[in-house]
Amino acid sequence: MERGEMLAVCLLCWSCSVCVVTAIQRADMFPYGTLSGDLILAEGDDETSRVLSLPRTLYFYDSAFSQLYVATNGIISAQDLPMEKQYVDDGFPTDFPVVAPFLADIDTSGGRGQIYYRVTETPSVLNRVAQEVHRGFPDAKFTPTHVVVATWENVAAYEEQTRTTGASNKLNTFQAVIGYDETDSYVLFLYPEGGLNFFGTRPKESYNVEIELPARVGFSRGEITYLIFSRTEGPHYSVTSDEQSVKNLYQVGNTGIPGVWLFHTGSRYSFDNIVPASIGGLLATPPPGGYGLSLDTTTPEYAEFEEYPDNTFDPDNQDEEDDYPLTGGDPEFQPAPAGGDHSESFQPASPDAPSSPSEDSGRQLSHSSVDVPLTSEPKYISEPEERQYAPPNPPVPEGGAALTPEQQPQFPLEVVDVYPPHRSEPPLSPGGHVVSVDEDDVDFDTGVIQYTTENKETCARFQQQCSQNAFCSDYATGFCCHCRPGFYGNGRHCLPEGAPQRVSGKVSGTVTVGLTPVELNNIDLHAYIVVGDGRAYTAISEVPEPVGWALMPLAPIGELFGWLFALELPNSQAGFKITGAEFTRRAEVIFYPGNQRLSIIQTGRGLDDHNHLTVDTVLSGSVPFLPPGAEVTMDPFKETYQYYPSVATSTSVREFSVVSSERGSESFSFQLKQNITYRDCRHDSRAVAPETLQITMERVLVMYVKEERILRYAVTNKISPVGVEPTGPELVNPCYAGNHDCDTTAQCIPLEGQAFQCQCATGYRGDGRNCYDIDECAEGLSSCGAHTQCVNLPGSHRCQCQSGYELGFDGRTCVDIDECSSSPCHASARCINGLGSFECRCLPGLYGDGFYCSQQEGQTVRPKSQCEQHRDSLQSGVEHAGRPSLGAFIPQCDSDGRYRSLQCHGSTGHCWCVDSRGQERAGTRTPPGTAPKDCDKPDEPERPKTHCEHHRDSVQTTSPEGYPIVGAYVPQCDAHGQYIPLQCHGSSGHCWCVESNGQERPGTRTPPGTTPTDCDKPDEPERPKTHCEHHRDSVQTTSPEGYPIIGAYVPQCDANGQYRPLQCHGSTGHCWCVDNRGQERAGTRTPPGTAPKDCDKPDEPERPKTHCEHHRDSVPTTSAEGYPVVGAYVPQCDADGQYIPLQCHGSTGHCWCVDSRGQERAGTRTSPGAPPTDCDKPDEPERPKTHCEQHRDSVQTTSPEGYPIPGVFVPQCDSNGQYTAQQCHGSTGHCWCVDSRGQERAGTRTSPGTAPVDCDRPDEPERPKTHCEHRRDSVQTTSSEGYPIVGAYVPQCDADGQYIPLQCHGSSGHCWCVDSTGQERAGTRTQPGTQPKDCDKPDEPERPKTHCEQHRDSVQTTSPEGYPVFGVFVPQCDAGGQYTPQQCHGSTGHCWCVDSRGQERAGTRTPPGAPPVDCDRPVPVAPTQRPESVCERWRASLIEHYGGKPEPQQYVPQCEPDGQFSPVQCYGETTYCWCVDQDGREVPGTRSHDVVKPACLPSVAPPTVHPLPRPDVTPPPNTDITLLYAQGQKIGALPLNGTRLDAARSRTLLTLHGSIVVGIAFDCKENRIYWTDLSARTINRASMAPGAEPEILINTNLISPEGLAVDVNRRLMFWVDSNPDMIERSNLDGSGRRTLFDTDLVNPRAIIVVSSTGTLYWTDWNREAPKIESSSVDGQNRRVVVSDGVGLPNALTYDSSSGQVCWADAGTKRLECVSPDGSGRRVIHPSLNYPFSMVYYRNHFYYTDWRRDGVIAVSKDSSQFTDEYLPDQRSHLYGIAIATSSCLSGIH
Repeated sequence: MERGEMLAVCLLCWSCSVCVVTAIQRADMFPYGTLSGDLILAEGDDETSRVLSLPRTLYFYDSAFSQLYVATNGIISAQDLPMEKQYVDDGFPTDFPVVAPFLADIDTSGGRGQIYYRVTETPSVLNRVAQEVHRGFPDAKFTPTHVVVATWENVAAYEEQTRTTGASNKLNTFQAVIGYDETDSYVLFLYPEGGLNFFGTRPKESYNVEIELPARVGFSRGEITYLIFSRTEGPHYSVTSDEQSVKNLYQVGNTGIPGVWLFHTGSRYSFDNIVPASIGGLLATPPPGGYGLSLDTTTPEYAEFEEYPDNTFDPDNQDEEDDYPLTGGDPEFQPAPAGGDHSESFQPASPDAPSSPSEDSGRQLSHSSVDVPLTSEPKYISEPEERQYAPPNPPVPEGGAALTPEQQPQFPLEVVDVYPPHRSEPPLSPGGHVVSVDEDDVDFDTGVIQYTTENKETCARFQQQCSQNAFCSDYATGFCCHCRPGFYGNGRHCLPEGAPQRVSGKVSGTVTVGLTPVELNNIDLHAYIVVGDGRAYTAISEVPEPVGWALMPLAPIGELFGWLFALELPNSQAGFKITGAEFTRRAEVIFYPGNQRLSIIQTGRGLDDHNHLTVDTVLSGSVPFLPPGAEVTMDPFKETYQYYPSVATSTSVREFSVVSSERGSESFSFQLKQNITYRDCRHDSRAVAPETLQITMERVLVMYVKEERILRYAVTNKISPVGVEPTGPELVNPCYAGNHDCDTTAQCIPLEGQAFQCQCATGYRGDGRNCYDIDECAEGLSSCGAHTQCVNLPGSHRCQCQSGYELGFDGRTCVDIDECSSSPCHASARCINGLGSFECRCLPGLYGDGFYCSQQEGQTVRPKSQCEQHRDSLQSGVEHAGRPSLGAFIPQCDSDGRYRSLQCHGSTGHCWCVDSRGQERAGTRTPPGTAPKDCDKPDEPERPKTHCEHHRDSVQTTSPEGYPIVGAYVPQCDAHGQYIPLQCHGSSGHCWCVESNGQERPGTRTPPGTTPTDCDKPDEPERPKTHCEHHRDSVQTTSPEGYPIIGAYVPQCDANGQYRPLQCHGSTGHCWCVDNRGQERAGTRTPPGTAPKDCDKPDEPERPKTHCEHHRDSVPTTSAEGYPVVGAYVPQCDADGQYIPLQCHGSTGHCWCVDSRGQERAGTRTSPGAPPTDCDKPDEPERPKTHCEQHRDSVQTTSPEGYPIPGVFVPQCDSNGQYTAQQCHGSTGHCWCVDSRGQERAGTRTSPGTAPVDCDRPDEPERPKTHCEHRRDSVQTTSSEGYPIVGAYVPQCDADGQYIPLQCHGSSGHCWCVDSTGQERAGTRTQPGTQPKDCDKPDEPERPKTHCEQHRDSVQTTSPEGYPVFGVFVPQCDAGGQYTPQQCHGSTGHCWCVDSRGQERAGTRTPPGAPPVDCDRPVPVAPTQRPESVCERWRASLIEHYGGKPEPQQYVPQCEPDGQFSPVQCYGETTYCWCVDQDGREVPGTRSHDVVKPACLPSVAPPTVHPLPRPDVTPPPNTDITLLYAQGQKIGALPLNGTRLDAARSRTLLTLHGSIVVGIAFDCKENRIYWTDLSARTINRASMAPGAEPEILINTNLISPEGLAVDVNRRLMFWVDSNPDMIERSNLDGSGRRTLFDTDLVNPRAIIVVSSTGTLYWTDWNREAPKIESSSVDGQNRRVVVSDGVGLPNALTYDSSSGQVCWADAGTKRLECVSPDGSGRRVIHPSLNYPFSMVYYRNHFYYTDWRRDGVIAVSKDSSQFTDEYLPDQRSHLYGIAIATSSCLSGIH
């Protein structure tokens, strides 16, 4: 039998056994060569064949082509190819259609290989292609009519001729075969064994850099034309991604034969992208430790494989252990050993199952294993009817008959369904391992499943299994539960539609990180899912550090919740609708390249009392080690889920990147295989479950917060049918894009086009954008029955039984508890049960309360009653570990020991009534200060709340943290609960009339300060209006709420209602003429300040402009905002409008000659300062430039704007254009010798100031460098661009190359002694300006360091790389090591006095340049200074008690600058410290003797202390315009692409642990960011350079710093402090601080400065009188700009194009603008959510929103939301600023 026939036969056996084959040989390729009729491509490096005309049209993707070209570089194209440099080194996609079996820089010059190609109709070739396609795509109806065969035989990679290694002997052979008919095309790639010996090629222009680009294998459609002239990138498909995947090409395949790859590449009809075959195939070499029958898919996305060692495959000795069964190795099912006949006996290993096969069901199920990999294209797999799938762990079908242990069938893990198949069911979708079961081997008469009236489950008997929000339906074989409208789920568990969902649970197991096992002991997991837009946030707390970093890539832990509650696109459903709240998810993760395996088992255990989903997670296995501090990024991806009865499965491969300081950037991947088993209901035959769905994870964020030991995953999820590709964001309905503005407790309902509707979730009420919870209990909407108590939940409610009752059999009805069954009474008493209670009666002749009975005589001591036991246990502290609990409620008992009917809490003052058991009676509690209830009166039913009262009480007036929510409207109700006809807003002052249902009556709203409408008067009709009057009155000058809209144009009408001929715009000052219809007459518009046109005169024609004048006038010399554009070139025209022959650039000084069309004449350009060319002389030919001159002239010495670029190296050439032998760098002063090509000669470089080397002398052999010289020369003193690097430490070596004993840092001035190895000798470092140590003297023992010296030496003055750290404060100590009384900051110049412990003495700080305070004199207290605080008084008293000089171990209270107690208190200079609250009282349990002080906050127990990572700046690369936003403890950077938010390039700019960043501003001149820190009470700044660190500018006398503004022209900054209600300013370094305003301010928030006018604007959201004010930057000319129609003006910005001030109001929800004089007010957007801060750029407003927790963009022109960015980490965003690479006119 020939080899090809053997392979074909072997492939046909996949259905009965596994056939593992070897790679194909060259003889197995399609016939090729001249004898087969092939053409031969010409030899060369970049050759393309003549056109290969096709006899019939070929469909590639969905386009028709009639010709092909074969190219040297391993590709076939449908169009003539460009030069290779345009594509050979680039990845996919290409600009032209490409079939690429091996795209690389191939060279056949010199007879190194041949390339053959032909188009053929030979029957043997056609038949072979047809067989290959039918094997890979069984459902395809394909009969090829033509085949194109292209073969590259023994071809070599291109190599540079200058390389000295000689020609490589590595040659490649491969083949591409294209088969097609009239509708479809398929492509085969063949890689014979030994055919690939090189796997990539070096770029031709790689210079001396040794890099190699791996070959690209795949397909590209090329560019696609649309709208006639526009072009866009077409689809593409890659088979390989790196060198390893190229190496795998001959080892694996997707046709069952290693080295053979098959793809469906085109169709005449709909075709989106390439579809790979997926039969499998791998080399016949077993893995280490045995061969597992793993026939996993080998499609390109799974191209990560191990390198297996050579071994022999012995099928007789093989253990048939499935490498990955469908359930991922379900521990409940262990396979029994199998014999060589491939028959197996499987036994469930669950407690309910027998431990050995049952005798009466011991027949084995004969099966054969067929691997059907999961694929994204299900249509090619057809299943025989007898193959029916069932879950691996067969749950009892809902409402069906259960299987007894004796009836459990013996089954393999993959298949358990032995029921007769339903003939009407659709064919099984491909997925998993499918095993056929022969019905003859199964006895269906054994009674395994029989439905009779005796065992059929019905709703009448089992309805309690359904959710209370579901209904039950009976079917022929059982019952099913279905969620009611407004709820979703599987019927057993139903949740309100649209409401956010919470998840809680525990994580346990053992995870091995590297070689270290880490135990996880039931740590907490919490998740929060915004169902409305598919965002899922997962947090796992208390994760130990090693495993915390290592688990960052394990986003699949949180992806489960994303799948359960994904945003549903049409024709799809999220997982919870299928599984409900009870399921088991088993997943296995295999990491590459280390092959670590981790098992994830997540069990859904139902919904808790708050409707939260409970999920427990067990992790076991190993994960790769990740360095501490690493960052993990994961790209968006898609995953296909296959659905079967009771199980859903998926398989995918993910790639992730790890960036760490130790290893740099690394790429890894892992394979995820998972099953989710659940309990479904099969009795409803009408229910149609999906076969496949696609989950799209659009954003994946992972992080481990070391300080909090929290592991976080954030994933945005959408679910859709497979193959649904979302179109551009402008075409997707906001409901599906997730960028709608519906409330998080609302559903987004898509309408036509972009329209949508917001509808509050079930259980909520409102307009959809603002929803509040419905109290079903209070409104009588609950389903609770008798003897139940209704408990309201968010979006729902719960029914719980009253005291004395419990749930009955049906799970819904409350029945009486028979307390007597537990014998609660005395042995001599009788128990009488009653409804909800019981009674104990002593037997006749005995006396007592029934709980204790005795004879009357002889009884002296009565035993304690329940009340007395309760009371005494609390008073003695029995319930609190022996300590009485302060403030606890102590019950009061009467003289007989019974509970008093009225109980009061002594600490809180609340009182309430109780029953005989001490249980509180509902509705009887009264607050302190009010009369208590009469507990002897029966309860009176309260009247139900009215709609007005529900509305009023549902308004949230305080936040979850207890802070008041400003600006909320609270409806007013009368005594009967009805709406008062006249409603007024307490914050804004607006009033309006309402209907009986509270709806506003149109036209009745009045602004604050005006007389409100009489709500009893009807409206009066108006007389008809003229066209002009209609036009005038239709202009919206007031908003719907009654506020004036500034800046709108209002037409002027005469007395007769006609248009006046001359119209003028009241805000802008422009005037123009109009006709009688009000239409503007062309050419009549005049700008403000100029005389208007005479509207009675006709227009005069002007002569047409020349080309030069058009060119000149088209140059934008002013920006859109009216500012001049600097540096633009403006052509010069003569009087006739022609180009002047000599043109010069006014900014740069360059001049050149032009022709009559204005085109520059080559060679005429001269530099600034040089005499210009005589433009009347003809051009002279120049000699061609030499290499040196080209190098010199290519150096960019000026920027595109004409500014000089300092520090670049410019080579020097002699008069002949050759390199001068000696080259010197003009900026650094270094000199060196070069050869004729300009290459530096080794060892000739000299430092500045030293004699240069004689470049004419030959090189002398140098002695080897010493350790000191190596280290000295390795220090990088210039950057890669040639700029000097300042501040690096360079070791000093003597003439012999040894370390000089005394080393000094040239930049910082520090000196120290070193040993012979260059190591610093301890204790020898001296500060700059002090006498250095004598390094020849031996070390002397030092006295212990004092507190001051420890403080001084702990300050980090140099970075880890040796660079100086500027701006840090270094304390000064005297000779005895004590703090000098006066301390000064070396960088800022501030000075202050300190006490003996180095604490600053209040009021002694002086700014730079001011005379310092005499620190020996007491500081006088100004009369206006605040009174001394408790902390300061106590501190002064103790210091006086200690005689003025406390000892180091004595306690002195530590106070903050504002007089409050410091959260951390210590005994003197000891490490004995503790936390205190705001009153100075110790917080219990916080005492610490550690060197690291406890981290304390007032009144809060300290968190675990961990060292914080050093905060430094990480700016986004290559961005000109970036939005900077504050988000709690970080500052984020969001680049702009034009005006669009570029979310893909967003990143964290600066992480500031423990901070609350509020206000931010940017200095474009020095490229610095400034911010206020509400937590630290500081103002700070940092450079935007990578690695820059924060610098504290101001840290005193700040309480609540919020808004911040920077004046870049005057170098000033301004800020508001909302606690003392002040506005201050200072220089940008913090000096020159002074108060501008401290009066007539209540709540200042935002502040901006307009540098061009020197004007300051700020907002004050005083609830009684909010306003926006302005003044000059020096505090003069203060005035109110806007005060009417303002609510909570949070955000403020300046529109430079219109010269208007704009604000966003969180009270009125409007974005408005107004001119500085108060005129021209207009509304830009009427309905924002909750804006906080805002900036303006290019006709767009960008603001931070507290409702969406993101950045929102609004177009000024269209008044529409245009874009939004929602950070993956969900929390409030505060300030926002715009950062630019250079100062922009009108912005800075």
